[in-house]
Amino acid sequence: MAQHEPAGAAGVPDVRTEESRLRKDLGFWALTAIGFSNILGSGWLFAALYAAQTAGPAALLSWVAAGVLCALVALVMVELGATRPEGGGTVRWPLYANGRLVGTVVGWSVLLSVGGTAAEISAIMQYAAHYVPGLYDGGSITASGLGVASALSVLLTALNWFAVRMFARVNNLVSVFKVVVPVLTVVALFLSGTHGGRLTDHGGFAPYGYAACLTALAGGGIVYSVNGFQAPLDFSGEARNPRRNVPAAVLAGIGLAVLVYLGLQLAFLYTVPDSLLAHGWQGVNFESPFGQLALVLNLHWLATLLYADAVVSPGGSAYVGVAIDARHTYALAKNGLLPRFFMRIDPRSGIARRALVLNLAVIIVFMLPFGGWQDIVSVMGDMYLIIYAASAVAVASFRAHDRERGLPLPEGHMPGVRWIAPVSFAVAIEFVYWSGWDDLRLALPLVLVGVPLFLFQRRGSKGASVADEVRRGAWLVCILAALTLFSWLGTFGGSGRLPAPYDSIVVGAAAFAVFGWAVRSGAAHLRARPAHVA
Repeated sequence: MAQHEPAGAAGVPDVRTEESRLRKDLGFWALTAIGFSNILGSGWLFAALYAAQTAGPAALLSWVAAGVLCALVALVMVELGATRPEGGGTVRWPLYANGRLVGTVVGWSVLLSVGGTAAEISAIMQYAAHYVPGLYDGGSITASGLGVASALSVLLTALNWFAVRMFARVNNLVSVFKVVVPVLTVVALFLSGTHGGRLTDHGGFAPYGYAACLTALAGGGIVYSVNGFQAPLDFSGEARNPRRNVPAAVLAGIGLAVLVYLGLQLAFLYTVPDSLLAHGWQGVNFESPFGQLALVLNLHWLATLLYADAVVSPGGSAYVGVAIDARHTYALAKNGLLPRFFMRIDPRSGIARRALVLNLAVIIVFMLPFGGWQDIVSVMGDMYLIIYAASAVAVASFRAHDRERGLPLPEGHMPGVRWIAPVSFAVAIEFVYWSGWDDLRLALPLVLVGVPLFLFQRRGSKGASVADEVRRGAWLVCILAALTLFSWLGTFGGSGRLPAPYDSIVVGAAAFAVFGWAVRSGAAHLRARPAHVA
């Protein structure tokens, strides 16, 4: 993508110069491994338990719904990655399409989503407590556990310090192990013996109601677990033939991961002993779900393997997460949300090393208030969904502006995106709402901190007036504020003043209305600032 930004002042990195230093060393298999490895992290170790606690056997529907969302959003983001490849693209595209207010709020959400790497490290501590009990206690990391987690974060940062080709080779090796162990777990659990009627006993298929399937998407860690498919997009600036390899890698990663997660959920549902279900699925409680289940079933060899993989799988995802976080931070520096100091690419390795150091600090800080895996991922799921929604608006805005200028669809466009974009936006907004008031009352105010950050940045800046920027980005602030209100009024942990199913219908109608507004605002922004179009 052409970068139409002024060169930096003396000593300040220039966007075009730094982007040109990225090494284009990644092919299809390396990109697929990055995406799959990022998806199949700690989620497979925990989400089957938390999803079953939240929705019972109906959690299977939640996994299917999450897969549909991923497919919709992936097609949107694949077009962006294929037609506008750039390091940290998920941060840059909303800025290009909708201006600095949207770019700042989304960028702030991305910066907060660094906490996802903290969740992976928390998962390692939770399973490692089987051998070292002092690491994790009472649902959170202990002080000694935080010290070990910090040391692990430093190690992962050090492993990302070198060239991207070395990163890809290490990740390929880890990915093989990450595929074999979950598949072996599914097979071993089923061979150990299953319990008939599991999809209908103990309260029925949906013992807590079908609405619980929706809550499980974010609160049960499902959205978090399937997130990561966009990882190849963040490496599109370092990919060989990105228009061919990036789409194929994203879709391949999603397909493989969803199949594995469905198999794991079924294996968990069918093999938990009846003696543990006296109080229903909500009464099943493991700190190390599959490891402890294997011990209950006398599969000691599997338990040993699982406790070892509890370091490898989350560690592999954290390894990829650190790399992606560095590219996001690099892109945030390009956007101006962070100082350009953090945009610097080391000329020998092609790595944004200053961004790596900053992310190391953020990861450690994020583990302080959120000690447990589920606490972190419930908030992270909402952050990711907001990023998905902004990407859907970005692709539609680019297309609308191209139509206005009479341009053909760009090479690498995805068929059907014209209708997929509004649907994926609405589905992402519904998923945010369904995560529930308990999560949203924390997540949405955190995201809205991006608004005062934008106003602080714009003080005395040149270019478009603050009023113009606010007018073109107001749609995002309005939908987030409306979601907060609807969540408080609705039936997903709220006051119930807006009864079901009318609450979800109102949220969906608002989402489609705001999408149209957002695309018109994006097209207006692009007309005023056409230099931001590739």
